Amino acid sequence: MAEFLQFAFSGLTVGAVYALVALGFTLIYNASDVINFAQGEFVMLGGMATVFLSLAGVPVPLAALIAVAATTVVGLALYKLAIDPARGASAVTLIIITIGASIFLRGVASIVFDKRFHSLPHWFGDRPLTVAGASVLPQSLVVLAGALVIVVLLWAFFERTLFGKAVLATAANRVAAKLSGIDTGFVVGFSFAVSAAIGAVAGVLVTPITLTSFDVGTLLALKGFAAAMLGGMGHPVGAVVGGLVVGLLEAFGAGYISSQYKDAMAFIVILAVLFAMPNGLFGRTRIERV
Repeated sequence: MAEFLQFAFSGLTVGAVYALVALGFTLIYNASDVINFAQGEFVMLGGMATVFLSLAGVPVPLAALIAVAATTVVGLALYKLAIDPARGASAVTLIIITIGASIFLRGVASIVFDKRFHSLPHWFGDRPLTVAGASVLPQSLVVLAGALVIVVLLWAFFERTLFGKAVLATAANRVAAKLSGIDTGFVVGFSFAVSAAIGAVAGVLVTPITLTSFDVGTLLALKGFAAAMLGGMGHPVGAVVGGLVVGLLEAFGAGYISSQYKDAMAFIVILAVLFAMPNGLFGRTRIERV
């Protein structure tokens, strides 16, 4: 039982990070129909920028805020400089643009920072807590709590604010939203900025546990994409559920089968979703009237 709980806690921790990455995919996809494969780089930038700012003498909380703000600007710049000029291009072209942006950001990070692994201090110490025989790091609880807070804030934003309704309207029908007076370009840019901020927060939260490097974003993007597909691309609740499921599958697969297949779980999930349920767990079949 203790072993099972140990794997479960581990899976939920990394799954929360995948859920945040998947939420980033979902926000951008809903607003613009773009699948942003640079989403993992936002996680990397949040963690790496916080590390190097703290090494420069900036207090960690302030360094984290600066890193999130800087990553948000990067997300907005990605939209303004790469996505917006290519509006009207095919989906494949936009995906290639985001992949190119991912490679570019990774290269810049390797120059601005370095190519070594780095960590941040645990927020509440690194002494594990014992729950039914399983050891849980306090930082794992911080990651789970942070993910929960972000999900609640996003729900409140979309359900309780006028601008949130404008984002939902743009996601539902961009042309109709524009005819209603909504600045859809601003909404899409806002979605990129928020997605970047969410990724950066995930990077800050998880770096004390998993370490960070200039190239960690690629795998995170693939796993976040797998989570978004599993939940149903474009469905926020599905993104969260998909992230947690992918994290649990990864942890239990590594624990009970072999750690060699740990990173392969995301690809297995993608293939399974494509073959068995292309719309994901919460996705809906689209019907086009002609």
